[in-house]
Amino acid sequence: MKRKPRSKPHTVVKVGNVTVKLYKRTRATTTGKFREVFEVADYTTGLRRLRGFTDLAEAKREADKIARQLSSGDATAATMRNSEAASFGRAGEILRPTGASLELAASVYAKCFEILGEDKMIEAAHFLKRHGADQVTRCKVAVVVDELVTSKTALGKSDAYVNDLRQRLARFATAFAVDISTITTADAQRWLDGLKLSAQSAKNFRTVLHTLFAFAESRGYIFKGGNPVASTENISVKGGDIEIFTPEEITKLLKSASKEFLPFVALGGFAGLRTAEILRIEWKNIDVAGGFIHIGSDKAKTRSRRLVPILPNLAKWLADYSKETGLVWKRTANDLHDARGESVKASGVPWKDNGLRHSFISYRLADVQNAAQVALEAGNSPNVVFKHYRELVKPADATAWFAIVPEAKLYRIDR
Repeated sequence: MKRKPRSKPHTVVKVGNVTVKLYKRTRATTTGKFREVFEVADYTTGLRRLRGFTDLAEAKREADKIARQLSSGDATAATMRNSEAASFGRAGEILRPTGASLELAASVYAKCFEILGEDKMIEAAHFLKRHGADQVTRCKVAVVVDELVTSKTALGKSDAYVNDLRQRLARFATAFAVDISTITTADAQRWLDGLKLSAQSAKNFRTVLHTLFAFAESRGYIFKGGNPVASTENISVKGGDIEIFTPEEITKLLKSASKEFLPFVALGGFAGLRTAEILRIEWKNIDVAGGFIHIGSDKAKTRSRRLVPILPNLAKWLADYSKETGLVWKRTANDLHDARGESVKASGVPWKDNGLRHSFISYRLADVQNAAQVALEAGNSPNVVFKHYRELVKPADATAWFAIVPEAKLYRIDR
């Protein structure tokens, strides 16, 4: 037997995702007459029940009431068995001291269960409690960076170190405008991976980032033992072949260098100073008349003082700077990188990492044939000098290297 198709609703009342249908029907009365009625489909008890009304407006009001009950969940509560109602009541009592609703508690529980993968919420809470997570002070990354820079400055750290710290961490603060306690190991690793730098540069960024979070831990901005950088991938720097410039190449670099960049090339190539040392050194430490560069413990990478001889050709390159004061390089490390790029472009000479210092040590060793002396001048150990720089160049090349001087200035004499 064919089923009779259901009639279409006269109208539909919708609240949220819940719809309640209202039907227009004709029903017989007890007197045998017929009248028009409006029936509302009520599912609040879990079963379909039609409720009749002679007035359309009244029927719509009831349909709206039913829809709101179903949407808010009140209908479910109305159909609870005694045991379910008792459980609901006990849950409410347990939550009363927290002020949280049962719905919120269920939502948080479900999310924690999803994150941990199994029922370990209490264990996780105890772990965080032991590590002081309940005493963490919320603080934005940018604010922590400013505090770290201020702290290092107050401790007397060099301007070059503080500036490097500030510039590297400014990039991180820009990428993470959030509370520092919310940053995870995965966040830090993704950021480091996204830098796409050389291994040495990436390692330097990781070191600075670790310093930031160690500082944050000491100030109570992250929980104890919660430094996310500690678990990021260690970056190893493989030592490659030593690369040096030829006399022809450094001559081109010097000729194309700007007035402010030229001392960097000369001090690196003819005195073996490290980039970090040049960034920190002041003109007062360069005694051309006395023939020495004074590298203090606060300027040297190894924290040991040394005197570097000013060779005759270097003295000539520095002659035009005799009245200079303050830092040799007065701008930032990023500006130095840009100036280097301009010099490379102008000269057509490819840059070699640490090439100036490597060149000095190589040519100096070939010139004096004394690893201990060169190690003392360069701030290295004799073993390092002997192992890495021996037999890289010939004495004749060394003679040519240290004979490179500025071109003589020619003046016209009017008679």
